[in-house]
Parts: sequence; C-alpha cells; structure tokens
Amino acid sequence: MKVLQRDELTQEPLPGRVLQRAIGRNSASGSGKMTVSFCRYAAESGPMEPHHHAEETVVILAAQDGWIRKGPAKDDLPEKVPVTAGTILHFAELEWHVFEYGEGGFIDAVCIYGQVDNIRPEDIVAQA
Repeated sequence: MKVLQRDELTQEPLPGRVLQRAIGRNSASGSGKMTVSFCRYAAESGPMEPHHHAEETVVILAAQDGWIRKGPAKDDLPEKVPVTAGTILHFAELEWHVFEYGEGGFIDAVCIYGQVDNIRPEDIVAQA
C-alpha cells in the first residue's frame, strides 16, 4: 500500500485549475489502470474553458459558491448544478462541462477516471 498526502503532492498549475496527480501515469503512485488526482478551481488559476473527456467521477471535498455548468456543446451549457462538500458528479464520456465559482469562491475536488489511456477527447476519437 502506498500512502499519499495531498500536501506532499506536486502542484501543477494549469489553465483554470491546480492539478495534483496522485495515482496513474506520471503520478505520485504509478498505475496502468486508473487515474486519481486532486484539483482546485479558483480565481488564482483563471477561468476554466468548457471541456469534455473520458467518463469521469468527481468528488467535491469543499466548495464555496461553486457550481458546474453542463450541456450538449462547448458554447451551450444551460444546466447549472451547485456543488457542496460531499457532492459526487458522474460525467458521461465526452459530456461538455465547466467548473465555475462566484467572487471569492472555489471548488476542491478529487477526480477519478477508470483508465489511464484515452482520457483526452482526441485520444477517444482516435480509438473509435
């Protein structure tokens, strides 16, 4: 068993979030079967672009004035879903979504994929 502590994981600033790779490819604990990471969505990372990817489960650890918008296309995300600590989101493969928050707000989450390959949309399409 490998024990990982969030405060010991490398913080990787990305557009719209700070990523901490816990389990999977190029992560603190290597795995060829799953991907698990921490993400923090907040103003210091800038706004997130709507995106889609492989099927994903997101567990909200903490949130202040945070929500997810989802919908059928990058520029059509009409459904707004408020989130709080304990919310679990299950995104279907290639479902468009974006994490957002109000002024002073944030979302802290654990993101889980049941795979390490074909997570990005271009990889999924290439496999089809």
